[in-house]
Amino acid sequence: MIEAIVIGGLAVIGACAALGLRVINQVERGIVFRFGRALPGVRQPGLAVIVPVMDRLRKVNIQVVTMPIPAQEGITRDNVTVRVDAVVYFRVEDPMKALIEVQHYRYAVEQVALTSLRSIIGKSELDDLLSNREQLHRGLELLIDSPALGWGVHIDRVEIKDVQLPEAMKRSMSRQAEAERERRARIITADGEYQAAQKLADASGIMAGTPGALQLRLLQTVVEVAAEKNSTLVMPFPVEMLRFFERAAGALSGTEPAAAQARPAPAEATPAEATPAEATPAEPAPGERKPAEVEAKPATTTLAELFPSLQRDHPHPTS
Repeated sequence: MIEAIVIGGLAVIGACAALGLRVINQVERGIVFRFGRALPGVRQPGLAVIVPVMDRLRKVNIQVVTMPIPAQEGITRDNVTVRVDAVVYFRVEDPMKALIEVQHYRYAVEQVALTSLRSIIGKSELDDLLSNREQLHRGLELLIDSPALGWGVHIDRVEIKDVQLPEAMKRSMSRQAEAERERRARIITADGEYQAAQKLADASGIMAGTPGALQLRLLQTVVEVAAEKNSTLVMPFPVEMLRFFERAAGALSGTEPAAAQARPAPAEATPAEATPAEATPAEPAPGERKPAEVEAKPATTTLAELFPSLQRDHPHPTS
């Protein structure tokens, strides 16, 4: 009888001891509540012993939590409607505060992140949301971390994932980018032409001071053209030779024929012979012969007179 009682007592003690044993993982911390009151101190990872019925153990995960923030629609400071989503990285630093100071700390952090994201959207411009995100990340981190410190939660990082723009705004930004690229291309082309003009001006000044340089450049151009194995070779024609032919043609056209130069000039009428009315030729007396009329034939000059050698080399019948 006594042995049965002893065995029963040991069994009860063993059951109670089994009920009072808890295992805390490495990524967790334990808080013991005795009759609803938190005991001081945080239970570390390993085997923890509590009093059955009297104590209750709560475990808190201290790993970094990745919490996505749903996309929020807002109006930026320059009146552009956008949808922005983000992600928050946080972890529990004080398990006691995380369990006592706030109810459902994960939900609380999510709501603070939503309101902070809307606030950042309203205070920022569209260009900042697209290009200057580092500053926005720091601002979001400060907005979320301020209330979270009282809950024993530390915000490690806040990142904006995506910024969704209206289609009209996307088209406007595309046109703006194209115009900017075209402006840069024109500036670069103009700058290249300006530098080339400066170099050509310097080269022309050097060639003007050294006449032989122009001839050397001409010969170099001929060599470059001949290297292409073309059947036709283009040679520059000197302008001075064209001017020589021009002067020769002008001198030839201004020369008068020798017969015209030899013809005497008609005598001018004296004032005594001039009459107010035109004089009519007098009729010859009967029996008198009329003076012979002299026909004035214009002096003409043929090609044979100008170029005798042409007539000798190429004879042809005359009409």
